[in-house]
Amino acid sequence: MGEFDGLVAAVTGGASGIGAAVVAALRERGARVAALDLTEVPDGLRVDVTDDESVRRAISAVVERFGGLDIVVNNAGVGAQGTVADNDDAEWLRVLDVNLLGMVRVSRAALPHLRRSRAAAIVNVGSIAATAGLPQRALYSASKGAVAALTRAMAADHLREGIRVNCVHPGTADTPWIGRLLERAEDPEAERAALEARQPHGRLVSPAEVAHAVAYLASPLARSTAGVGVAVDGGMQDLRLRPR
Repeated sequence: MGEFDGLVAAVTGGASGIGAAVVAALRERGARVAALDLTEVPDGLRVDVTDDESVRRAISAVVERFGGLDIVVNNAGVGAQGTVADNDDAEWLRVLDVNLLGMVRVSRAALPHLRRSRAAAIVNVGSIAATAGLPQRALYSASKGAVAALTRAMAADHLREGIRVNCVHPGTADTPWIGRLLERAEDPEAERAALEARQPHGRLVSPAEVAHAVAYLASPLARSTAGVGVAVDGGMQDLRLRPR
C-alpha cells in the first residue's frame, strides 16, 4: 500500500508546471487527486481562486466526488516583474489577489473538511523570492513573502486541530512562466544561462523535484513536520560557492 492510499488531495494550479507535477506525484503515491485550475483538465475542476464562490463550489465538488478531503496544495499563482515603482496599484492588487488571497480562500473553504481527516495537510507553494532579495521582483517577492508568513501563522492556528501546514520555496523552476519570460528576453539563451548560473547546482529546478518536496510535506509519514518552509533551490538560499 502507498502512503497516500485512501487520501484525497486538491491541487490548485494543477493543469501545468509545478501543479501538474504535484498531481502526478500524489497519484503515483496512491492519492485520489483533483486538479483545480482555470484550465480544466481530465479528473479536474475549473476554479478561479480570485472568486470565493468559485472556490467554495470547487472544494464542495471535490468532497462530493471523492467522499472527503485530506490534502490541499495551494500552488496557483501568477508572476510579476519590476521594481517597487514599476507596477501600479491595480497590478499589485491583482497579483496579491491570486498569490496570497487565493490561498486564503482555498484554505478557508477546505478547513471544515480537513478537520474531519485523519491525515490533514496543507502545503503552500512559496518561492526563493520569499527568502532572498532578487532584482526586478518586488511585487512577486512581496506576495511570496506573505505566503511564508501566512504558512507559519496557519500552522500555529491549526496544528492542534490535526492539520499540518507547511510550504515549499522553489528556486527558479523550469515552468511555462519562466519559458514565457525567456521568450521575451533580448537574448533568451544568455538569460537562461544567467538564471541557471545563479543557482549553485547550475541549472533550473525541475517541477518534479518541487513535487517530491510537496509530497513529503503532505505525507502522513511527516506528522512531526509543521510550520516549515522547505527550499528546493539548488542551494541558492544558503550556499555561497566560490566562482568557477
